[in-house]
Amino acid sequence: MDAERAGNVAQDTATALREAGLRATRPRALILELFREMRGHHSADGLVAQLNERGHRLPRASVYGVVEALTRGGLLSIAHAGSGRTLYELTTVPHSHFLCVTCGELTDVVCTSSSIPCADDTSVPGRVLEAQVIFRGICRDCDET
Repeated sequence: MDAERAGNVAQDTATALREAGLRATRPRALILELFREMRGHHSADGLVAQLNERGHRLPRASVYGVVEALTRGGLLSIAHAGSGRTLYELTTVPHSHFLCVTCGELTDVVCTSSSIPCADDTSVPGRVLEAQVIFRGICRDCDET
């Protein structure tokens, strides 16, 4: 990445953090940029490993604190996949997830409707802030074996 592009990325990241009501600290910027680069679903422990590989040593507790702050700020979302490790992803368009019960792969599923899944406005006893659907099954790769 050339110096000009790196400067633009850093500025975009700092702006996104401030717009989310967060201070633009180095750990927050590193982790948000990592999510933007890698895409997909990641655990805090996986982020620690990725940061270490890139020469950015952050304590595990700091990484957990950062992903919690980024989630509260609306920049990351928790990809609920049942029990086990918590996975985070960039907050983008609403979508559901498919979890393969054989290999554990979690895949985004595009929503075809903007309404709340499995409910209408009269059956929900409050204002919904988020709804997620998890499809569990066997992915095509595992189903072929």
